[in-house]
Amino acid sequence: MRNKSGIARLAGVFLISTVLLGYNIYGMLLNNSAGNIAAALPQNTGKSTVSETEAVKPDETRETEQASAPVSSEQKTSEAVEASASGNVKGKIISNYISPYKAALSYDNIYVKNMSGLEINIKSFLEAPISFKIAKTDAPEVLIMHTHTTETYMTEDADCYTDAFSPRTRDTEKNMVSVGNIVADKLNTAGIKTLHDTTEHDYPKYTGSYTRAAKTINGYLKKYPSIKIVLDLHRDAVASGESDKVKLVTEIDGKKAAQVMLVMGSQSGGVTNFPDWQENFKLAVRLQRVLETKYPTLARPISLTSKNYNESLTKGSLLIEFGTDANTVEEAHYSAQMVGDALAELMNSLT
Repeated sequence: MRNKSGIARLAGVFLISTVLLGYNIYGMLLNNSAGNIAAALPQNTGKSTVSETEAVKPDETRETEQASAPVSSEQKTSEAVEASASGNVKGKIISNYISPYKAALSYDNIYVKNMSGLEINIKSFLEAPISFKIAKTDAPEVLIMHTHTTETYMTEDADCYTDAFSPRTRDTEKNMVSVGNIVADKLNTAGIKTLHDTTEHDYPKYTGSYTRAAKTINGYLKKYPSIKIVLDLHRDAVASGESDKVKLVTEIDGKKAAQVMLVMGSQSGGVTNFPDWQENFKLAVRLQRVLETKYPTLARPISLTSKNYNESLTKGSLLIEFGTDANTVEEAHYSAQMVGDALAELMNSLT
């Protein structure tokens, strides 16, 4: 029994010693592991742990913080509407001025860009008499119309445009009808009976606009044989590169104005049904001279082309372009006032 009791005591001592030894070894391992983990973590030395290549500029940090700040549903709605209204930028708007004084053909404040292939003597056209007189009676003598009625402009002066902008609109306060209204008012105020047709010849289809416009013009000429002059008012479109737009602008009396251009057809090239084109051109050179005398730099050179543009329907037809789609409505309207005044002066000289 004593032997068994002694053996039991020895076994107990051995077991306790083993447990204590294991605990000490575990403690050492734990301490070493903690030291290794601590060594792997960055120490607080008072310096930034971000390298110079990872550093963020203060302004960028501020923007990031603002962007990550909570946004209310009301703010989100407002921002969405604003983004939808402004659209994504598609290209730049470049202001330019086309000097008439560089035209190859010029005489007495008249400048011509001749693309017809015909030999032109401006002086002879200026001195040749106009084939009609302005009577200034109650009968209509001028028709204003628009082959491309829905052509429009920018609503504000900007250095770029977005995909929210459309170069055409049916809004008569912003398209060619608004330009025509100004010119018509000027002529009627001057005592020259003027009609203004607002038919949309380019809506809903652009193709065939000139055919539909010819039908309109002929309808007026049949109803009012007193009409001598037909004014087809347009706006131009000038591009730079693949996406940028060019606005043609000058400054007159301290105010921006869209440059205007007379576009005249002729019997040349493949055009064979335009025997009286010279009659229109005689009127065009006279208007160009009045514009340049009253408002220098407003008019671009007359563009003489091998086209018809329905100008063969009368001996007093003019196609006038007011600026481009990159000009503003205000700039086009200002030009319309000056063109209206110049037309009134010209027509009064034909009485």
